Amino acid sequence: QVQLVESGGGLVQAGGSPRLSCAASGRYPRSYVMGWFRQAPGKEREFVAAINQSGGSTYYTDSVKGRFTISRDNTKNTVYLQMNSLKPEDTAVYHCAAKYNTANYYRAYDYWGQGTQVTVSS
Repeated sequence: QVQLVESGGGLVQAGGSPRLSCAASGRYPRSYVMGWFRQAPGKEREFVAAINQSGGSTYYTDSVKGRFTISRDNTKNTVYLQMNSLKPEDTAVYHCAAKYNTANYYRAYDYWGQGTQVTVSS
């Protein structure tokens, strides 16, 4: 019911501050919790950040707190991930995700984008 398309990835120097975007379309996109996940080579996919439907509540994994900011513009059906002070260990494929159920912000997402590669050089 929801289609997600990420953009904004690429090669960035350590310390850089790119912003990822996720454009949502389909049925009732503003009714969904939105999240960002990432997966580095040889590692499991991990939760990065999430935001509730109105944008009033946000959640982050400890490794990005104070550096990353998730936000959404419901007039544009778009979710953002502002990444500051990037480190080489942030290198991963970043995926946008959406779900209707708000019981758990860290798992059980229903819809996924194809991802955008973020590579951080030293």
